Formats: sequence, structure tokens, C-alpha cells
Amino acid sequence: MIDLSEVETFDVPEPPPWLLEQWREHDAWFDAQGNPEPQDSAEEEEDAGQWEPGDLGWEPCELDDSEIVAWMHRLGTALLPGTEGALIDLIRGLEDLKSCAAAVQARAAVAFDATRRQAEADRGIAVSRRGIGVGAEVALARRESPFRGGRLLGLAKNLVNELPCTLAALESGALSEWRATLIASETACLSIEDRGIVDRWFIAYLQDHPSIGDTRLEAEIRRKVTETDQTAVVRRRSKAAGGRRVTTRPLPDDMVEVTAVLKLQEGVALYATLLKAAEAAIAQGDTRGKGVIMADLLVERITARPAEAPCDIELMVVISDEALFSETEEPAHVDGYGPVPAAWVRDLIAEADDAEQRIMVRRLFRHPDRTTRMETHRRQMSPAMRKLIRIRDHRCRMPWCNARIRHTDHVIDHSNGGDTSVPNGQGLCAACNYTKQAEGWTCTPSQDPDLGHIVTITTPTGHQYRSTQPSGPGD
Repeated sequence: MIDLSEVETFDVPEPPPWLLEQWREHDAWFDAQGNPEPQDSAEEEEDAGQWEPGDLGWEPCELDDSEIVAWMHRLGTALLPGTEGALIDLIRGLEDLKSCAAAVQARAAVAFDATRRQAEADRGIAVSRRGIGVGAEVALARRESPFRGGRLLGLAKNLVNELPCTLAALESGALSEWRATLIASETACLSIEDRGIVDRWFIAYLQDHPSIGDTRLEAEIRRKVTETDQTAVVRRRSKAAGGRRVTTRPLPDDMVEVTAVLKLQEGVALYATLLKAAEAAIAQGDTRGKGVIMADLLVERITARPAEAPCDIELMVVISDEALFSETEEPAHVDGYGPVPAAWVRDLIAEADDAEQRIMVRRLFRHPDRTTRMETHRRQMSPAMRKLIRIRDHRCRMPWCNARIRHTDHVIDHSNGGDTSVPNGQGLCAACNYTKQAEGWTCTPSQDPDLGHIVTITTPTGHQYRSTQPSGPGD
């Protein structure tokens, strides 16, 4: 671990004068909260050139959530400055404040993880089981997906334990959380000692190049990491090849994005081949755009059929009778994509009749005394139940998690008396299902006449979060 007292290459910028003046004007509010008396006016004039926390009427003390709420109220109700320069200073000051808040969040996340692990150690929990679910709790508190929560917790540990200079820059407002993430990611392959070397070098570099862009910053960090330990970089690249994958992501206007993560030489070769073929087609008079031609060529070369030719597909479409057989504006839902216009589904079915495409059309009944009351005495849910739950929930039911459903889970575990039924079922990704099994986590299902299926999640700290089923056709 790097000793933060040795870090002397970074100067914390002084807050702008207008911000100091606003804070001083509102010392009365801090007095009302029981903080120490502010300095008198003579002392303020004497120390006008030096800013200390005590100048603003308080001394460092333990943070409380009520203080955060009060600060938010103060910011939300404050009057904006009347001059252009002051408005720009305000925008910059708020940006610095966001970075400082991210640094405090990082320290708080590390402290929470350490406190939880110590408490579990005191209860005699095995080392391998300590800290399970901490990342998910951080994610829920930050309104992020559990996957991102785990990455944020990892970033926090890196900053606090191994990148103190980067943390200091973040806390001062000279660095954004995203840039801190780039630094942590690029230096992850280094040892703690080498990471400390790059950490100190970066702060000096940032002082000389304060306006560097993200792409150049990432390149400079990568260059320095390579200079520090080439073997570690080569080792990381050899492992990265095992992460090759192809993923899809729905886009607006009935489009989808297909992303492939490939080896450098393979990815460059693939793109170059498509680009060369597109340029040749344009040279022969093709009027389509270069990007459109490349996309069509990719489809043609993978499916071995023209891009405009209809292909056999199987879509799980949830649509009401009214939308299917009349000209209503009510949207339908395509499983794995999301809401689509009902007219698009009607046109697709009409085209499918001509092209002999296979399309599965289903309707989901939301009312609890209909299809959703399907239940069984078996421990495992039937295929029909799993399909119905996946259609109802669309994506993982953990709040702020948008991952695909991998597990059809009992909300109340079967071992705890939970029945095998659709109301006691929920769709979760694998990570969220494993998190739910951690000590201290409980889930309770309920049914609301307006909101439909609800799952109330209680974390080990007693905080509760509510997950409601997505709206669907017929709602």
C-alpha cells in the first residue's frame, strides 16, 4: 500500500471566491445544526487568502445522511448567479463537487465492505463466504445494476488501497470518476508497487496536461504501463483472448446492435474486408451508404442469403387481441427486445405468411386469477411456468439490473415454504440469483391490482427496494 503522506505532487485547487462567499453567507444554517461558531469578521479578513474547513463554520465530523439531504435542498433551492462568469464558475464548481462525491462514495464503499466482512468474521462465517452480496448492496444504493455495482466496489478498493494519488485527484475535482476508472482498468495488470509508480507519474503528467482527452489519457496510461512492466501487459493480452464474444443490444426504431469482441488481428481483418467490399460496390454504382453496405454484407456472409430476403425466425410476441386484429395504437412486446408498434407485428405476420416464416404469437394475461395462477406441487417450475415468467418480467427483476433472465427463481425459497407458482416466481440473471441466496437477504412477493406482480427486496442492512413487473400489452 502506498503511503499517502508521501504524495506531494498534487495541489488541491482553492474553491472560487464566489463559492466561498456563498458558504460564508450561510454559516447561520450550519450554526443551527449545532456546529462550532464561525470565525468573527476580523479573523476572516486576516485569513482571506487561506481556505480552511473551519473558515466555513464547521470542523471535520462524521457525515450523516440528513446533512446530504440538507445540502441537496440548499443546491436545489439556491438562486443562480446573475453574470456569465459566475455561471461558468458554478458549473465548474458543481463538476468538482460531483468528483469529490465520487471519491467519498469510494471510501464509504470500502469502509462498508470492511465493516461487513469483520462482522461476518465475528459470527464465524467462512472466509470464502464473507462479503457476498456487498457489491449488490452498493449497486442498489447507487441505483446501478449489480454487475456495475461489483465493478464500482472493485474500483473503490483499487483507489483507496492502491491508487491514492488518483483518489486525491478525484477528491479535489481534477479527475472524473470515469477517468479514474480508465486508470484503474489500465493498471490492473501491474503489481502494487508498479501501480504506485504509475499512479504518482500520472498525477505529475495530469498537472502538465490538464486538458487531455479521454482517448489520449488512456493511450498515455497504457504506454506508461507497458514501459513499467511489459511482461504483465503481454500476460493480460493473452488472457483477454478468452473473452471473445458476440452480444446484442436493442436499439430504438426496431433496430438491434450486434457487437463482437475479437482478437486485434481478427477484428481489423473483418472490418477491412467489409470496408473493401463496400468501396468496390460503391465504385460499381451502388447508391447505398458505405455503412449500410457493410452491414448488409455482414448479414449475407454469415447467413449465406441476401440481406433483403426474409429468413426463418421464431419470435415470442406478446400482444393483445385488440392490437392484433384492429388498428389500435397499443404496443406489443417482443421477448428479448421490448416494446414495438402493433402495426409492425401485424405487418411481420402478413409477410411471414408469404415467406413461410415461423412466428410464435402469445398473449400474457396479467390478472392473477387467470394464467398467472398456474401452480404445481413440484419443486421445479414447469417449462410453461418458466416461459410465462420470462415473458412477464422481460429482464432480470433485481432493481436497475437489465441483464437477460437466466434463472427462473422462487421469490420465497421452496425450502422456506414457498410454493411453486407463477406469483412466487421471478426471472433473475445468474449473478442476482446467487446474491439473493446470501445471508441476510429476503424477498417477498405481492400482487397489486394496478402495478401487477411486486417483489420487495430487503438487504442485510434493512434497506428495502421494490421491483414491479414491466407494463405489457393489455395493461
